[in-house]
Amino acid sequence: MSRLRFRTPCARALLGRVRKSAQSGSPCRCEPSSSSAQDVDDSSAAIRSDAARPGVSQHQGRTAAQWWVDVACFAFAVLNALITLRALAADPRVSHPLLLADLAMTAAACAVVWLRRRWPVAVTIVLCALLCVEPSAAGAGLVALFTLAAHRPARVVVILLVPGLACWTFGVYLRPPAPGQPPAVSVITGTLAMFAATGWGMFARSRHQLMQVTRERAQQAAAQAKLREERAQQLTREEVAREMHDVLGHRLSLLSMHSGALEFRPDAPAAEIKRASGVIRESARQALQDLRDVIGVLRAPDTADTRRPSPTLAQLPRLVEESQQPGPGVTLIDRAGAAGTQGKTLTDLVGRTSYRIIQEGLTNARKHAPHARTTVTLTGKPGEGLAIEVRNPMPERGAQQPAPPGSGQGLIGLTERANLAGGRLEHGTTPSGDFRLYAWLPWPEHSTRKRTP
Repeated sequence: MSRLRFRTPCARALLGRVRKSAQSGSPCRCEPSSSSAQDVDDSSAAIRSDAARPGVSQHQGRTAAQWWVDVACFAFAVLNALITLRALAADPRVSHPLLLADLAMTAAACAVVWLRRRWPVAVTIVLCALLCVEPSAAGAGLVALFTLAAHRPARVVVILLVPGLACWTFGVYLRPPAPGQPPAVSVITGTLAMFAATGWGMFARSRHQLMQVTRERAQQAAAQAKLREERAQQLTREEVAREMHDVLGHRLSLLSMHSGALEFRPDAPAAEIKRASGVIRESARQALQDLRDVIGVLRAPDTADTRRPSPTLAQLPRLVEESQQPGPGVTLIDRAGAAGTQGKTLTDLVGRTSYRIIQEGLTNARKHAPHARTTVTLTGKPGEGLAIEVRNPMPERGAQQPAPPGSGQGLIGLTERANLAGGRLEHGTTPSGDFRLYAWLPWPEHSTRKRTP
């Protein structure tokens, strides 16, 4: 059997990406596509067409099994030739020069058997033509027919089988067998032998194609399974990255705000300095703890449960308290009762998404308008949905600070979060000059809390 190779573009791409990721040690990134199932079907069809194409392995070196088969076929052709030559030598009608010619043509026919893999059609034509004058080449002709049926489509086999039968019949009547044996018996025997060799070759071809297609599909399935595993790992890391952006961004913005207040107000009251120092210390501790958690997730084995506890709106008052700063501060208006007992009816996905939206809104307000009052408003009820609004006045033109690095990435992540939760998110400047972050999330009337992966 020939060495198996990927010949379809899809299979080559899949295997190439898996090998590249294995060599580099980095995860293989692939974007999901709606046409992946169609690509698999197309690649499978191409594999079947490649497997049905004859002569796949003629130009490659023989394997050990192929050498054994070739030796067996050569031995069969030589044995059949020796039996026939012995009968011809005992026939008084065959002269000595004719016997020598039979011996030379028989040797040539047996030698041609070794070329049957490379040129099955040409070898079959030569040996079938030789059957017209040389009955001792019948064994080599059967081997050629077997190889032709094993490496070429049935149409080609039938086209050459019919002339082969005619040549055999002509040769039998041109050089009749031993006296007392009717030529019709030799014709029937040779015809049955040709049909048997052809049928055996077709069976071998079908079995080879089935094994080849099965092996290629198995390797393609293994490559796709590898890509799906790497895709799952990549999604986990992206989720961890989003969590780090939300959590560390909030903690670091608190650190920046309170340390800035201490820097610019060294004469602040002792109670205020103590409070700001406590917030800085607690935010730094929480940031380090979150960083350790994420590093632990990245180092954990793939089979481990790497999910972090999900924040909910029940922790919203603490978030607002942390975000309080000297000056206007943050105002929470919870008309929906989502931060209280009513929020327990929210699913974990909606609760976590709501918390992250408010957290990112407060972080953006501290970055871009650190001295403006921020208002967080929650409205809605079960059956109508939960509306979240984070509003703060835009800073004056002269007081605007340069945009921090990565500005805008958080809003993109929030939009994706809201869409995944079945809601929507809007942000922009209002006519009154305020920056408004608005999100609507579904809140089923009769919902049960369930864990989300």
